[in-house]
Amino acid sequence: MVNIKACLFDLDGVIVDTAKYHYLAWKRLADELGFQFTEEDNERLKGVSRMASLDILLSIGGIAASDEEKEEMAAKKNQWYVDYITKLKEDEILPGVKEFLTTLRNNDIKIALGSASKNSMIILENLKLVPYFDAIVDGNKVSKAKPDPEVFLLGAKELGVSPSACVVFEDAEAGIEAAKRAGMRAIGIGEPSILKEADKVVPGFQEASLKVLEF
Repeated sequence: MVNIKACLFDLDGVIVDTAKYHYLAWKRLADELGFQFTEEDNERLKGVSRMASLDILLSIGGIAASDEEKEEMAAKKNQWYVDYITKLKEDEILPGVKEFLTTLRNNDIKIALGSASKNSMIILENLKLVPYFDAIVDGNKVSKAKPDPEVFLLGAKELGVSPSACVVFEDAEAGIEAAKRAGMRAIGIGEPSILKEADKVVPGFQEASLKVLEF
């Protein structure tokens, strides 16, 4: 049995559903550019960095843009997104998450955030979750997007825990791949058919206990 000493969490879709706000902001940009961006299209952006997401969006719309124009578009989308998430409240924490974080803390298991988001502090502060985390590694600290393992390896380093003693909770295929490449166990949050590379898949944290960390 593996002795798990730390849990690393993705943010969007794992702790809080900010995906809907990303979608609203990307859709607003697409509307402004004159094409339709659907929720199905949005699935392709899960776990992908902002600029890579913009490239996908522009390819859907068949739009070419200079680097300068892309920077402007990405900044505009981000401002809309920040406007949405500054209204986040504690009741938007996904079911069971707070209880599971409390269980981990009570059992001396370290907790880190491993997210591509550059807005993670705004989100965690609004949700009043900052005190639960021993380390917060986000898009302001790393340059490589998942499936590169950088975000999780830095999380383990900041926690002072070996990657082999870490478990990652992720809802995206790119995140699961990043966890595996970091030499960590991966627990998928969502559909087993999508997250097949995960060591385990659970629907959410409603029923989660320390048993989920047994490998």
